[in-house]
Amino acid sequence: MISLPRWPHRSMAESASPASKIARKPYKRVLLKLSGEVLMGEDGYGINADTVNRLATELVEVSNSGVELAIVIGGGNIFRGMSGTATGMDRASADYMGMLATMMNSIALQDAIERQGQMVRVISALHVRQVAEPYIRRRAVRHLEKGRIVIFAAGTGNPYFTTDTAASLRAMEIQAEAVLKGTKVDGVYTADPLHDAKAERFERLSFTEALTRKLAVMDATALALCRDNNMRIIVFSIIKGGNLQRVIAGETVGTLVEESDND
Repeated sequence: MISLPRWPHRSMAESASPASKIARKPYKRVLLKLSGEVLMGEDGYGINADTVNRLATELVEVSNSGVELAIVIGGGNIFRGMSGTATGMDRASADYMGMLATMMNSIALQDAIERQGQMVRVISALHVRQVAEPYIRRRAVRHLEKGRIVIFAAGTGNPYFTTDTAASLRAMEIQAEAVLKGTKVDGVYTADPLHDAKAERFERLSFTEALTRKLAVMDATALALCRDNNMRIIVFSIIKGGNLQRVIAGETVGTLVEESDND
C-alpha cells in the first residue's frame, strides 16, 4: 500500500482560518466516487446531457494532465436498491437492478468522454461483455498506466454492498492514493446544511469521528475498509467547476477524512 503523508489534527475553528490551509503534493492516481444523483443536474431523475458533458470535460482535462483516473458511479438517479424492498421486492433482486443502473450511468459517461477524444474503458463486476470488460484487477491497472480513464460499473457485483464500498475496494486494489467523493455538497457537516443553518463544515475528520458520529461520509463498511487500509477520503462538491482539479493539485477543498494518530 502506498505510504501517504498525514495532516495534523485541527479543530473546526482552526480549519476556518486561512492560515490553517496546508498544501499537499499533487495526486498521481485517484479513484473518483460519483453519486448517481450528480448526473441528474437540475432534473428530478435520469441523466442530464448537459451535466454529463460538463463533467466529462473536467474528467478529460484531469486525465490529460497526467493523472491516472478511475471512477465509480452510483445508480440512485435511476434506481435505488433499498427502494424496492419497501414495495416487497427481494433485497438481492433490488440490488442487482441497482447494479444495472450503474452500468447505464457508466455507459453514458463513457460516451461523453469518448466524444471528447479521450480513451476510456468501462469495467464491470457483472458480466455484460457486449458493453463492458469483465473486472480483472491487473487489466484495470494497465489501462490506467496507458492513460485511459477507467469506469468501474456494477459495484462489487454482490448484493448488500453499496457503491461506496465498491469505491473503497477498487481504490485499494488499484493502489490509488485517495478516494475522492464528488457530491452536490462542499464537504461533511455536523448536520444537514439544507435544514440546519447552524451546521458547520469539517475541514478534517478522523475515521473514528466519522463512524461514531454517523456523519454522511460513506457507509460504515466503506469507512472501516478505508480506515483499516489507511486510504484517505476527500469529500467535495463536484458541481462547482474546477474543484476536481483543485483537489488533485493538492489544494484544501471540502473535507479530508484520514487516520488520526489517536485512532
